[in-house]
Amino acid sequence: MTSKQKVVLLFLLCAGIIGAASIVFIQIREREAPLIFSEKLMLNSLWRAYKQEYLEPGTWRTLDKSRGNITTSEGQSYTMLRAVWEDDKETFDRSWQWTKDNLQREEDHLFSWLFGKRADGSYGIITETGGQNTATDGDTDIALSLLFAYARWLDPKYLQDAKPIISDIWEKEVVTIQEKPFLVSNDTEKDKLEPTIVVNPSYFAPYAYRIFSIVDQEHDWMALVNSAYDVLEQSMQSPLNSQTSSSLPPDWILIDRQTGNILSPSTSQLTTHYSFDAMRIPWRIALDWEWFQDQKAKDILTKLVFLNQQWEQNGFLATSYTHDGKIVSPYETPAFYGANIGYFLVQKPEQAKIIYERKLKTLYNPDSETWKGTLSYYDDNWAWFGIALYHKALPNIFSSIWQDNLSLNQTTQQNP
Repeated sequence: MTSKQKVVLLFLLCAGIIGAASIVFIQIREREAPLIFSEKLMLNSLWRAYKQEYLEPGTWRTLDKSRGNITTSEGQSYTMLRAVWEDDKETFDRSWQWTKDNLQREEDHLFSWLFGKRADGSYGIITETGGQNTATDGDTDIALSLLFAYARWLDPKYLQDAKPIISDIWEKEVVTIQEKPFLVSNDTEKDKLEPTIVVNPSYFAPYAYRIFSIVDQEHDWMALVNSAYDVLEQSMQSPLNSQTSSSLPPDWILIDRQTGNILSPSTSQLTTHYSFDAMRIPWRIALDWEWFQDQKAKDILTKLVFLNQQWEQNGFLATSYTHDGKIVSPYETPAFYGANIGYFLVQKPEQAKIIYERKLKTLYNPDSETWKGTLSYYDDNWAWFGIALYHKALPNIFSSIWQDNLSLNQTTQQNP
């Protein structure tokens, strides 16, 4: 090898080493560089992670792993709502098919609320604990998700599936007292001989009833909107089983079957605390305000000033309060912030930004595109719902055909 060849070879070796080092350096810098944060990417990524974590492979049923892998109508409704908002038709269809096959009842079009491993080791509706009964919130959210699916994917079969569910919600889960409709917690309340009916105010979804009124004109859904707001206001103002009220809505109440008066529950299983049930009310009412701008929604949220007081005084929201405002459970949960951010978005947007930044956004790891730590089924859903509400990523999909009543009627007539 000549001296000239040796020089050329040495040059090529050096160039190769420098090139390889440059590539490694660039790769290291890319890994170290901060990722550009995207709210849409975050919501999409968390949805993918949720499907991997909580949808059972092969069946697509939604698992509540903290409760022995049970499945509830609520859980199915959350998955279906998230799927249609994410424009994920495959997941929606598979989840809906499992729900129809395993939860929808033969005697009506509503859904048994509890599925899982039974005492004999088989899987099915857990009748030992009343799992064959309905849960009105699950029924409502499933029906709404079907209407959204119809509007998004323009397949009339979704509308056909939704309409009898909506009708049966009224027939089986609405009790009329002195010509005023009241939404009850399940299908057993309507025909009971008890002097009171059991009501869970967090099941109220006024925005859904407004949409139901378009596809089911045989029932007075707007009267149920007004009733829901009346019951909410009365339950927040009444001291119930306390000396005073903090104006927080309760998890549970009773309503006198004759007078319509609101009463406190008489069992320890149903409390008037503001906790994992009632926390959903600010989110639901904020959604009604965002979609329909009804002053009643804003008035209800205005009364929840206790939440802002707690945040400003303590820098956190406890997971459970008594009706008069005493802390029951001092720890924090993602679900509680995700649901309660609805109040802050409408009434205290500057505080909503702080809560979002400190309590919700920080749960997300942009490197792994998932939560920093595994969240429970309930925390995962309500943190996601809160983040999506904050970023206005929960559109009223049905509004795309809201004014097109002629098209809706034609579709219904062609597909009875």
